[in-house]
Amino acid sequence: MTDQPVFVVGGGLQALEAAEFETEAEFQELLARHPRVLDFGTLVDGRPLRLALVAREMPVPTGPEGGAALALDHLFVDADAVVTLVEVKRAGDTRIRREVVGQMLDYAANGSRYWPAALLRHSFEQTCAKDGGSLEEAYGELLGGRTPDEFWAAVEERLAAGRMRLLFVADRIPMELRAVVEFLNRQMRTTDVYAVELTQYRGDGDLRVLVPRVHGEAATVAKVPSARRAVPRRSRKDMDDAVAARCAPEVQRVVRRLLDHAEGAGRIEGGTAQYPSVNLHYRVGGRWVPVGTVSLFEGPAQEGLSFSFGSISHHLGQEAAAAFAERLPAVGGLPQKLAEQRLKGYGGWPSVSLAALAAEPGAVDQLLTAIEHLR
Repeated sequence: MTDQPVFVVGGGLQALEAAEFETEAEFQELLARHPRVLDFGTLVDGRPLRLALVAREMPVPTGPEGGAALALDHLFVDADAVVTLVEVKRAGDTRIRREVVGQMLDYAANGSRYWPAALLRHSFEQTCAKDGGSLEEAYGELLGGRTPDEFWAAVEERLAAGRMRLLFVADRIPMELRAVVEFLNRQMRTTDVYAVELTQYRGDGDLRVLVPRVHGEAATVAKVPSARRAVPRRSRKDMDDAVAARCAPEVQRVVRRLLDHAEGAGRIEGGTAQYPSVNLHYRVGGRWVPVGTVSLFEGPAQEGLSFSFGSISHHLGQEAAAAFAERLPAVGGLPQKLAEQRLKGYGGWPSVSLAALAAEPGAVDQLLTAIEHLR
C-alpha cells in the first residue's frame, strides 16, 4: 500500500492518508452498505452493473440435507439474475494468498448445487427487512418486468449452469492471488473471477476515500463469447433417454410415475446442470411450488429424489412442510433426514434414492398421496 496521500480540494487543501481497515468486520460492513464500490462492468444489455445484497454470512450447505457447514462473507445479485460471491480478507491475513481460493471454490461448488431459489429469495427479502429498506424499491432495479418468482428461478438456473462471479476483496492483493485469479478466469468458461484491491484513505472526522482496483478483467474479455450462452433446459425426452440408459428397469418405472404425475397434476421443468435432472412443480394456493427434483448424478447408485423443503416452507409455511414430511414414506434413511429437517425448520433438501422407493411396495403411491394432500 502506497504512503502517498490523496488530496481533496475545496475550502482549502486536505491530505487523506492511506489507512488500513481496523478489523475485517469493519471491512465487511462497508461492502454490505456500499456495494457500489464493487460495481464494475456492465449488464448484458449494456446498463451499468448494480449489485444488490442477498445476505451477509450466507450459509452454504455441503449436502442435500441442508446442513450449512460453511458461510460466505457476502452474496450479491444483479439484474441479469447472476450472483456474485464475495470473500473479504485484510492484507495481514495470511489466508489471502492461497487458502482463500480453496474456500471460494468450495462456496461456489456447493452454492451452485444447494442454493434453491426459495432460499435465495427468503435471504434477500430478510436482508431488506433487517436493513429497514423498501422491498419494492429493492426489487425495482432487479426484476425488469419479471415477477419475483420468475427472477429467482432465473437466478437458480444460472447458478446451476455455473454462471456467477467470484470476487476476492482485500486492501492489498498479493501477486500470488492475482496470478491465480487471472488463471482461473481464463480457464473457467461461464464463471468470472476477479480480485478487487480496495485502498482506503482517511481524513479529518469521518471523511474517507475508497479507491478500488480490479484484477482479472483482461482475462474476462479474452473468453470465448459462445461460452456465455444460456445452457438449455433438459426436455422430458432427454430425461427419459438418460433414465433408460443409466437406470435399472424398476427405477425407470419409478421415474416415469413421478414425471407422469407431475405433468398431469402440475408441470415439470428440466434442469440446466451438467447431470440430468427435472424439477417437479405443483400449483398450491394459487402459486407454483417446487416440490422436488429428480436427479441422475454421476457415479453408481446416484439417482435420487430431493424434496424442496426450503421452497415448501417459504411458499406454504412450516406447518404445511411438517405435514408433508409426516406423510412421506419411511424408506432409504428418509425418516432420519426428516427428523433433522424438523430441528432445522424445514429449510433443506433431504433426498431418497430412487432404488429405495422402487424396493418398497407402495412407497411411490404413498409419496404421490403426500403430494396430493399438499395440493
